Amino acid sequence: MSTILLEMTRSRRRALRRSPRTRGRRTAELDLDGAQRRHRPVLASELVDVLDPKAGQTAVDCTFGDGGHARLVAERLGAAGALVAVDRDPLAEERFAAFAAGAACSTRFIRAGFAEALELLSSEGLRANIAYFDLGMSSMQVDTRERGFSYSYDAPLDMRMDPGQELSARELLADWDERRLARALRDFGEERHAAAIARAIVRRRTQEPIETTLELVDVINAAIPAPARFAGGHPARRVFQALRIAVNDELDQLDRALPLAWKSLRAEGVLAGIAFHSLEDRRLKRFLGDRARGCICPPELPFCVCGREPEATLITRRAIAPSAEEIARNPRASSARLRAARKLASGQVR
Repeated sequence: MSTILLEMTRSRRRALRRSPRTRGRRTAELDLDGAQRRHRPVLASELVDVLDPKAGQTAVDCTFGDGGHARLVAERLGAAGALVAVDRDPLAEERFAAFAAGAACSTRFIRAGFAEALELLSSEGLRANIAYFDLGMSSMQVDTRERGFSYSYDAPLDMRMDPGQELSARELLADWDERRLARALRDFGEERHAAAIARAIVRRRTQEPIETTLELVDVINAAIPAPARFAGGHPARRVFQALRIAVNDELDQLDRALPLAWKSLRAEGVLAGIAFHSLEDRRLKRFLGDRARGCICPPELPFCVCGREPEATLITRRAIAPSAEEIARNPRASSARLRAARKLASGQVR
């Protein structure tokens, strides 16, 4: 057994004491005022279907969050299995403590960005059967108002997934020049009015700092044409997405993490990801598609000279979207897309 598994928190006795009814139940979470609520992870049954966890396997949950997906996977892994949970948010680490106390498998938590955590696991020689990502911010982060992730209520402009890091949204808006701000809004938010909004931010901060979410919303509303305020959702949605991605370096993290997660998989292992906007989804689609691609020779050649063989078979030819019922129950799920691929053994072609 690897040293990784030996270090994991053992919860087998607790799993044996749990009744079948308890094992099959969706676990309730504590909300902000301490009351019980039912946590509904996005595309939960669909993710478990594509991962198809089996007893005794090892899984890496690269974005633990509230732990909703991890609970369902852990139930399938059983007492002989192991789950490594990764998150850079200290609140997720608190939620993990409750999860580990009742998990059906051995568990371990790594508080780090998923790229750094996967580098650590690679250096330790971990070989997993399953790795998965639930990208973007979690409901846990959105609903903690003082974190400043949402444009729906007034809060300090923070947006840090790791509160210990230096850069926050407030510092970014205060320090970045107009060109850099516009590029971030355009590249990370696909915002049509990026230049005008960046110009308005710079103009406003010369008069007074922009320190709260609603102060930023006011700047955005003043910068864009009136028709754009009433079309395509909230006018601040793309700007807040762009700032969150920039503050947390999310796309670079994903670009670094996907190859590391793939490398960690055993043959027949599954890599899956749930994305909530096109920038993440395109990266997942391209990465998994490249792994599943074989010969790249020009079509005019009579035979293959590149010798390239596919490393994967796609489990999802098209992204899986939430059902209408799930969206009605949880509107935040509407943009979610799930993609997955299975790693082939060397020399195996499908």
